[in-house]
Amino acid sequence: MILLTEVHTYMDKRYTNINSKIFDKWVEQGWEWGQPINHEVFEKAKNNDWFVLLTPTKPVPQKWFCEMKNAEILGLASGGGQQMPIFAALGAKCTVLDYSEKQLLSEKEVARRENYEIKTIRADMTNPLPFEDETFDLIFHPISNCYIEDVLPVWKECCRVLKKGGILLAGFDNGINYIFNDEETEIVHKLPFNPLKDKQLYEESIENDWGIQFSHTIEEQIAGQLQAGFILTDIYQDTNDSGRLYEFNVPTFYATRSVKR
Repeated sequence: MILLTEVHTYMDKRYTNINSKIFDKWVEQGWEWGQPINHEVFEKAKNNDWFVLLTPTKPVPQKWFCEMKNAEILGLASGGGQQMPIFAALGAKCTVLDYSEKQLLSEKEVARRENYEIKTIRADMTNPLPFEDETFDLIFHPISNCYIEDVLPVWKECCRVLKKGGILLAGFDNGINYIFNDEETEIVHKLPFNPLKDKQLYEESIENDWGIQFSHTIEEQIAGQLQAGFILTDIYQDTNDSGRLYEFNVPTFYATRSVKR
């Protein structure tokens, strides 16, 4: 339960701490994005039979990746034991940064089970990333920046810690999900969706265990990457994996491949 002392003002900048606890709670409740892969999936990846997701349903094209053998890969807000084990099975050297203890625990459990090494770092991605310049060949960043208010600093940090020519693979929402009620039958919220600027929305988010989430514009997401120093090389859209919007094939997410100039 979120204590009132943690949220005594809806403008509390500790919203990322609240989200961290929400993620832990969701994992305990069986959240699909917090369930690690099994041994069979790991073994298939070792035989080059694999896929990973940046968005709910479409596998990331394998041509988007760098040469995986010995590649330095950062899973940014990518805990849960779903993607990093695949990359480790392909021979990459993996580091995962996440703010959820439960998500990082899943990473450690899979690494112990499959006998590979992984660096796990519990950190808030709204702060500067704890890595030297030009450390990584590839950053894998599945849908997660909807839990932070300002995404441009994250893009800038990604650019800083990637090697020249390094690849950023990112998934993000387009905001449509935020305008609907839970049943996706009625438009109930306006955009932008920002609980830090709307007390009623903040209280509703806490009451319903949504975490503190934010919609972002295409200027923030894609133009933000360009501003940070990336070249956009490919993009695709995706849908939810269930619900009315899914049934009507409404696109609600994007995935991008960008390269550091």
